[in-house]
This record gives sequence, structure tokens and C-alpha cells, in this order.
Amino acid sequence: MKINIWGKINSSLDLFVLQLLNIALRFLKFYFRAETKYQVHSPFVFDFILKVLEEKHEAPIFKEIEGLRSRLYNNNAVLHITDFGAGSKIRNTKEKPISAIAKSAASRPWQCKTLYRLIKTYQPTTLLEMGTSLGISTLYQASAAENGRLITLDGDPAVAEQAEINLDEFKVKNVSQKVGEFSSTLDASLEELKSLDYVFIDGNHRYEPTLDYFEKCLKYAHNDTIFVFDDIHWSKGMEKAWEELKLHPKVTVTIDLFHMGVVFIRPQQKQKEHFTLVPLRWKPFSSLSLGGPKR
Repeated sequence: MKINIWGKINSSLDLFVLQLLNIALRFLKFYFRAETKYQVHSPFVFDFILKVLEEKHEAPIFKEIEGLRSRLYNNNAVLHITDFGAGSKIRNTKEKPISAIAKSAASRPWQCKTLYRLIKTYQPTTLLEMGTSLGISTLYQASAAENGRLITLDGDPAVAEQAEINLDEFKVKNVSQKVGEFSSTLDASLEELKSLDYVFIDGNHRYEPTLDYFEKCLKYAHNDTIFVFDDIHWSKGMEKAWEELKLHPKVTVTIDLFHMGVVFIRPQQKQKEHFTLVPLRWKPFSSLSLGGPKR
């Protein structure tokens, strides 16, 4: 029996190219809908744009964490992984070098900096991250939450072990990691935290689990709780989940940043508002003839 290896490789490449094309098309659709601060009338969201989306200050910790990321990019040690989610954005194999995980699964620098600034701006003290991966985003969030406590969850023991090494390198004291399927670790973590100020959902990128995690976390949320969802345009299922989140009766404000979505449940805001935003530098022409930002 002959195995057509080249056929399998070509098939994988075809799927990879198709995935990239789909993401590119989704981004173009997003980009042409997106607004900048010059089109935003909400004072609350305008403040978000200035302090989170367009803040240019680089904290010293950024350089240190990005130094770790660079080392991980060159780390060819192989981990035997157990993926309980939707799998890697590129390929799903049982063995992966750390370098491949760092390049495909870790949140990008601009995303991590957005999370850092979000936490710095709103100062949550009880934080939950679903999807530790190698701990890059965890380090950014924990560094911003100096007076907070972060519980981070991951399903894979081997990846979690490497993340623990990375967290130990930075002598992080306000993070505890729990390993196992989210179905078993999420409920226990919520009971331990008792109340949620902030949640970053970056694991199991599928329609039903995403909505299920939101409903479970919502029981521990309050007026100022912030929900962040990673990869909301990664697939049709995630886009469907995002649209349903926007319709949820307790959701009042959503902000679509393409690679992630931010959800607020501010009950003092009686009318729902949904924003699709990009930094002004992505659409510099948007300020022409508009006479400046709306406050």
C-alpha cells in the first residue's frame, strides 16, 4: 500500500492558503467598516481609543517580554501536546517545537500591549485568562495588574510546564496556573475568584464553547467587568459567536478590533452600541473634512 506523501502535503498547503485567503477577505470587510476616533461620538469609547488603542507609551517590561518571545522563536525543543481546543491556526500535530507554538499560538506584540493598556486603564483586580499557551500574554497582563490576581488556564500539560518556566523567569507573584480541560478548571477557578473584573478568553476557538464560557463567567461578573475574546474573525463559527454576544441582553458595548473583541456590560448605558475600530494611523485619511474628534 503506497502512501501519497506529496498529495497530503499539497492538501495541507491548499488548506493553509485557503485559510489565509479567508482571513484576508474578512479583514478587508472589517477594514472598510472600521472607524477611527474621528467618527466616534461615545465619550466612554473615545476614552478607550485614547488610553488603550492609540496609547504609544512603551513600558520597560515590553522589551523584556519581547526578548523572551525572541528566544522562544529560536527554541527548537519539541513538546508533545494535547490540544483540547480548535487547534493551531496553522496546523494541528501531536508534536511541536516550542518555536512553532510561539509563532502560531502566542498573541502578537500589539495584541499583548493592548491587553496591558486595557488593564492599566481600568485596573481590574480579579482576572481570568483562558489559554495560557507559553505565557507571553500572561506576563503582559500580570505586569499590568500589579495589585490584582490572575488565574490562567491551559489544557496542555507540556505547554503549561514551559509557561511556568517562563513565568518563573520573571518572578511573577500574582499568577496561578491551572492545567486541564476548561470543563474541569473553569468552574473551580470562578468559585475561587468569587467575582470577575476581567476575562480574556483565548482558547477553544469554536462557536459553542465560546458562548458557554461567556455564560459561565457572566454569573460572576458585575457592572464594570471587561470581557476580551481572541480571534473573533478566525472562522465563521467565531464570527457567529461574536454576533450573538453583541445581541446578548446584558451586553451594552462591544468593540471589534478584528483580532480581538472587547465586551462591556455597563447597565448604566441603556442603549446598545457596537464599534468597529482601528487606530487613526491605519486610516489617516478619515480625519479629512471631519473637523477633529467627537467627544
